[in-house]
Amino acid sequence: MIPARIALPLSVLLAATTFAAPPKLPGVGAAMQEMVAKNEVAGAVTLVATKNKVLHLETTGLADVAAQKPMRADTVFWIASMTKPVTATAVLMLQDEGKLNVHDPVAKYLPEFANLKTPSGQPANLTLVQILTHTSGLGEASGPAARDAKTLADLVPLWLAAPMQFEPGSKWSYCQSGINAAGRIVEVVSGMTFDAFLQKRLFRPLGMKSTTFYLGDAERARLVTAYAKNKDTGALEAVPPRPEFGPRDRPPQGNGGLYSTAEDYGRFCQMLLGGGKFKGRRYLSAEALKLLSMPQTPDAMPVGFFQNATYGQRGLNYGWGLGTCVLKTPHEGVPAMLSPGTLGHGGAWGTQAWIDPVKGVAYVLMVQRSNFPNSDASDVRRAFQQAAVEALCRR
Repeated sequence: MIPARIALPLSVLLAATTFAAPPKLPGVGAAMQEMVAKNEVAGAVTLVATKNKVLHLETTGLADVAAQKPMRADTVFWIASMTKPVTATAVLMLQDEGKLNVHDPVAKYLPEFANLKTPSGQPANLTLVQILTHTSGLGEASGPAARDAKTLADLVPLWLAAPMQFEPGSKWSYCQSGINAAGRIVEVVSGMTFDAFLQKRLFRPLGMKSTTFYLGDAERARLVTAYAKNKDTGALEAVPPRPEFGPRDRPPQGNGGLYSTAEDYGRFCQMLLGGGKFKGRRYLSAEALKLLSMPQTPDAMPVGFFQNATYGQRGLNYGWGLGTCVLKTPHEGVPAMLSPGTLGHGGAWGTQAWIDPVKGVAYVLMVQRSNFPNSDASDVRRAFQQAAVEALCRR
């Protein structure tokens, strides 16, 4: 006798749907577990997505070794310079509204910049494009005054007091003050603090519920522990958070102040993969997205973090969009499996997000280690990307 079909209560069906295991690409977890076994990282959260779908979300290892706290999909990480593409996106949202133009002089929005002089004594006339592509030559804020700054406005006179590094537009040199100046311009133009603007215009609409400059109790309870690898013993040792990021009395720094999760940042990447749209809502125009995703630096200008013999002098393989690194020509090593036009940014403590528009896929890696020799070229990043690409090719 065939038994009658059992009708499950709706609550049970909803629970089964709600707590269904996230999708996983075969081989990625094993690759990350190998990195954990080698003491490269204590744990990781990896995500792979198309513009419409998360293809992979997996956790490996521990968020805190001493407490034996497992890594979770909603573990919060300091994403450091992965904040920079978000800052550029905010600027471009305002351009789409006709409130600014990235080819304008910075002094149009920050009048204090009008008197800034280059090393040769000429008027600097910095543009927003230059401060967002690390070609401005702007000096950096440092010392006690920078540590005491409460707002982005407090930092403006410190940037201007620092000697300029080179003639604007003559070279590429990674510049934190330029990106923070762009965040200050967002405040001036929008009439909102930078953190409030991002929360209202980007994070809340995208569903980035755990992305913030300032950790609340809920985020702090899920915050990962950062580690450094002891050069003598190879052991991972806990390190304290960076003091200049996170406290409520610090500025919302667009160069590296954000905390986030893999799922949250994945939504941001999905929006960029979607041509500036996500779930039917447009955040950036096609024209704005080109400024973010295509090199705005000259073809002959070396850029990026592979500009030495250790990494093959690969500066000409890259260009710089507004707030993003763009792979022009793939080369052996970490980017070998990525397509020309792949864009994104890494963070100081090993986090990575790379968007391959040719394949239509974004890769997000969340780890927290403070002393990678070069986090953009880390074995962890290579292992994740290689495993993910191989798995996608087998689908």
